[in-house]
Amino acid sequence: MKYLVMVQGTHADYEAMRGKASEGSPAWSEQELQAMYAYMGAIGDDLSESGELVDAQGLTDPALARQVARGPDGKAVITDGPYSETKELMAGYWVVDCASLERVTEIAERVTGCPGPEGQTGRPVVIRPIQDGAGDI
Repeated sequence: MKYLVMVQGTHADYEAMRGKASEGSPAWSEQELQAMYAYMGAIGDDLSESGELVDAQGLTDPALARQVARGPDGKAVITDGPYSETKELMAGYWVVDCASLERVTEIAERVTGCPGPEGQTGRPVVIRPIQDGAGDI
């Protein structure tokens, strides 16, 4: 079965990776960023070697996001990010094809071990099965 493994973060986390600290999101050094990229890259390499990797991407700063919604008048309302009402957002993802929920949970547990600056608040990793057909809701 295919699963979406979503790495959660906050706008403050993106700011911290640029060197601007806040409560729960200490500033990252260049060495810490490289360690994080190497760690996540190793997970991707291992999943590729095992044949479980379908796709994996990190997402850009939420300030570059755009939200499109339908307003009460039926017309599109377009808002550029970041969105102050959004506490957590998807920072990156893997699409994996795994034999079981237990296996994808092992992968998510590994992701939560990603290195970062001391004092960083851990962010959750969310697993969602991907629908195979119309009847899987």
